[in-house]
Amino acid sequence: MSVLTAAADQSLCAPLSVLGKDVTVPLVTGGEVTYAALDYAASAPALQRVWDDVAAYAPYYGSVHRGAGYLSQLSTDLFENSRETVAEFLGCRPDDQVVFTRSTTDSLNLLAAVVPADCQVFVYETEHHASLLPWRDSRVTYLNAPRTPAQAVETLERALADRDPYGPALVCVTGASNVTGELWPVRELAAAAHAHGARIVLDAAQLAPHHPVDITELDVDWVAFSGHKLYAPFGSGVLAGRADWLRGAEPYLAGGGASRKVARRADGGVDVEWHTTPARHEAGSPNVIGVYSIASACKALTEAGFDDLVAREQRLVAAVRAGLAEVPEVTVLSLFGDDAPRVGVISFVVEGWNSSHFAAALSAEYGIGVRDGLFCAHPLVRTLLGGDPQEAGECGAPEAAPGERSLNAIRVSFGAGTPDEHIERFVRAVRELVGQGARWTYRTEGGRCVPDRG
Repeated sequence: MSVLTAAADQSLCAPLSVLGKDVTVPLVTGGEVTYAALDYAASAPALQRVWDDVAAYAPYYGSVHRGAGYLSQLSTDLFENSRETVAEFLGCRPDDQVVFTRSTTDSLNLLAAVVPADCQVFVYETEHHASLLPWRDSRVTYLNAPRTPAQAVETLERALADRDPYGPALVCVTGASNVTGELWPVRELAAAAHAHGARIVLDAAQLAPHHPVDITELDVDWVAFSGHKLYAPFGSGVLAGRADWLRGAEPYLAGGGASRKVARRADGGVDVEWHTTPARHEAGSPNVIGVYSIASACKALTEAGFDDLVAREQRLVAAVRAGLAEVPEVTVLSLFGDDAPRVGVISFVVEGWNSSHFAAALSAEYGIGVRDGLFCAHPLVRTLLGGDPQEAGECGAPEAAPGERSLNAIRVSFGAGTPDEHIERFVRAVRELVGQGARWTYRTEGGRCVPDRG
C-alpha cells in the first residue's frame, strides 16, 4: 500500500465526479489506459453535477430579460438567481455587483475599460497575462517578482508611497500563481493598498477552484475568475465587487441589454440612458447556460465542504512534491520557497530534458496530460528559470530539440476531481522517464514534440 493510499484510508473526502473520468486513450507502446487529466490549471474537467444540472435545464432554455413567455421568465429567474448564488459564494458585500463575462481575461479587460482615465495601475511581473496585459490605456507600474510574501507587501508599499497621492490607483494581484501554485498574501496586500488610498483587484482564476474566496474577509475591491477553471464548461466568467467605477463608466459593450432608454434627437442623433445594474456591462444575449453552470459549480463545491476538499488536495500536493523530491534531476519552481502554502499547481524542469519532450512522453507512453511551456506568464517563468524576464518567448514552443534544454517548464495541476491513482501514475512516470529514458522516439512538428510514427 502506498503512502498516498494509506492516507486516503483516513480521509472521508473522495474525489468529486467529473466528466471524462473513464475516458481511455491509446499509448504509443500499445494498449489503452484511463486518461489522467493533470492540467487543471488550464481547464478543469466539468463536474458531473454541473453537467446534470445544465442537462436538466436545457429543455427549458429561453432568452432572458426579453420575453413574456414561460421559458423566458424561467430562464430570467435562473439567470438572476445564479447571480445571487455567485455573490454568496464570494462573500460579496451588500452593495457589490456581480457582472457575468466570458472569462477572467474578459473580466480584467472590463475592469481596465472602466478605471478612471488618470488611474495608476500596479501589477507584479509574476502575473498571468490575463492580469498583466489589459492595462495598456492606464499608467502602469510593473513590480519585480518578490521572493517572500513579506517582500511582496514591502515592494507594493514602496511603490504606492512613491506615486502621486492625488490620483486614483489600482493594484492587481493573483491569489494563487498559475505557475508555482503558491498562495499570495492577499489580505496583507489589500491592507497596504487601502492604506495608500488605492484599490485592489484579485485574479482568483487559480484560487477559487482550490480555496474559499471571500471578498469581505480578504477586503479586496474586486474578484475575477473563470468558469472553466471552476469545474464548469467554457465561455463564462465573473467580475464581482465595487459598483461605483462600473456605474460611472461607459458600457464595456454598447447594445441591447446595457441600454435602459434609447431615443432619437431632433438633430438626428441618439440619446441613451444606460443601466446602472450589472446589465450595463452585459450587452447582448447572455450566456445563460454558462452562467448557470458557474452557479451550479459554486453550489457543488460549497455542499461538498471546501475544508474537506482543501485537506484532500493538500494531501495530493504533498505526495507530488515528495515524489519529485526523490528524483535529483527534477527542480521544482518556486518564488517563496518549499514551505510556502500552495494549491495543486506545480511546475518543474528536468535536467537533460526539453519540457515539450518530457510532456509528450508523459502523454504518449503513460496517458498523462500535463502542460509545458511558459503558461501565459512569460516574465515569471523566465525569472524562475534564471533567464531574462524581458526576453521574448513563445508560450508552449519547445525552442529546442528533444533532449536539449530550453527556457520552458512542465506543469502538473490537479484538484477536486483527481483520483489518487492519477497522482501515483504521474510520480511513477517521472521516475521511470528520468531513470530509464523514453521508450519511444520523438520529433518536433508544428512547434511541438510529438511521437515519431515513421
